[in-house]
Amino acid sequence: MKILVATDKPFAKVAVDGIRKEIEAADYELALLEKYSSKAELLEAVKDANALIIRSDVVDAEVLDAAGALKIVVRAGAGYDNVDLAAATAHNVCVMNTPGQNSNAVAELALGLMVMAVRNMYNGTSGTELKGKKLGIHAYGNVGRNVARIAKGFGMDIYAYDAFCPKEVMEADGVKVVDTVEELYAQCNVVSVHIPATPETKNSIHAALVNRMPRGGVLVNTARKEVINEAELIQLMETRTDLKYMTDIMPAAHDTFVAKFAGRYFATPKKMGAQTAEANINAGIAAARQIVGFFKEGCTKFKVN
Repeated sequence: MKILVATDKPFAKVAVDGIRKEIEAADYELALLEKYSSKAELLEAVKDANALIIRSDVVDAEVLDAAGALKIVVRAGAGYDNVDLAAATAHNVCVMNTPGQNSNAVAELALGLMVMAVRNMYNGTSGTELKGKKLGIHAYGNVGRNVARIAKGFGMDIYAYDAFCPKEVMEADGVKVVDTVEELYAQCNVVSVHIPATPETKNSIHAALVNRMPRGGVLVNTARKEVINEAELIQLMETRTDLKYMTDIMPAAHDTFVAKFAGRYFATPKKMGAQTAEANINAGIAAARQIVGFFKEGCTKFKVN
């Protein structure tokens, strides 16, 4: 059984060592394709792979066509919009993610962006504190729960909206539950976005919604670029000069945001939420264990297609 780790942005060495340990303990072969410079390299490498571990690498129909022996793809991380699920299903390939493995890392970054925003990008001027401010968590999944946990330490007043998470779960964490997304934005000084990119959520964070935020509102996005209606947000921030936007996913209109909103906008140079040594190790080893479980026991617990 050949397990291929194909990562344009490689795992840390300690993560690769952990993956190797899991794979070889199961008497499987591990192959590495790191920092590849062309899709052709990936197409060649997957030809005889039975399983594939990726990070942000794209697995589309062309890759699946080339991978005749492939049975499973595991995306080391929570998001999996870089995998063509329909094509995978058509090729009878199971696709999994590794939810929760990088949640704390993303949550810590979200709080870091909040602090940066309220302290005026550390420009030397007097800012405000997070303590006592109302934090809205837009989607209460693994990352949202960690954001709530950390924000309690800052003394924030925490609200959440999630159409799928039971109210009792959020309340058990000491979080105030609101009934609509509109109410969340209207109530909160800071809103942290954690929704996935789906046909229903794309462009769903638009001007009418964000405009409900109180004066001095801070919008933080560590989820996906596509959920933000960039054109409308730009128009809104032109008239609402009190609003700030902090994001871990550089917008398509990044240059416009920079030019128009100096001191009120920040984007990381690349998506960095999961870029910690701990998250890197956790997600990689989890992916390896899920592949072993799939082949040894038929376990499909984290299947997404």
